[in-house]
Amino acid sequence: MITCCSQDDDPVVSPTDDSSQFVTLTDAVPDAIMEIRYYGTYNFVGSRIDGYEEPTALLTKQAAAALKEVSDDVMAQGYRLKIYDAYRPQKGVDHFVRWAQDIEDTKMKPYFYPDLDKSVLFEQEYIYERSGHTRGSTVDLTLFDMATEKELDMGGTFDWFGPESHPDFCGNPETGEYTGDNSKSPSDPKRSITAVQFEHRMILRRAMLAHGFKPLDTEWWHFTLKDEPYPDTYFTFPVKQLSN
Repeated sequence: MITCCSQDDDPVVSPTDDSSQFVTLTDAVPDAIMEIRYYGTYNFVGSRIDGYEEPTALLTKQAAAALKEVSDDVMAQGYRLKIYDAYRPQKGVDHFVRWAQDIEDTKMKPYFYPDLDKSVLFEQEYIYERSGHTRGSTVDLTLFDMATEKELDMGGTFDWFGPESHPDFCGNPETGEYTGDNSKSPSDPKRSITAVQFEHRMILRRAMLAHGFKPLDTEWWHFTLKDEPYPDTYFTFPVKQLSN
């Protein structure tokens, strides 16, 4: 299940365009690097996603405060957070749904879902009509190594549709043990990640869990605040710099 479109836990029921309890992430976490994939064209759709009006990231005040703690933690280890996505308006989720229904549009297939026929995206729960991101306390991110001035090699790209994105691919995320077990890979038995790449995923995971976030079992980059303030609400305002 790809978190770009996943429901996470319970479905949300109440829409609102009230952004008063959100913050611009660069204000709350100034050390974070922004690479907002859905504002650009390098994403699984191949175009800017509806509702992304500026290349910025928004989160609820509570999630942003927790992420600042994560940032301070990883900065002490020599890393910075790089943000791919945070709050996502319902308009963006609707764009994903329309794209998934257009079976002929496969221009980004080689980069994000080479092992899948696009017709199975709903059936295999890669695309949903609701997303945990619309509740405002979910973030997709990776780590940037300040020593090498490059992203940490996680052994796979953000938004890769497949088991290679699962935190338990080639290891046990609960214990941090690398096993090398790549049996879940659907098309290439040689496809794997190294012990170093697995440990990089674990560095991010440990920091996020230590500061109040919970992981998703299908994506190493996706985390939601455990005590998210709006579990039954989805938001509709666009992604752009907030004035409050």
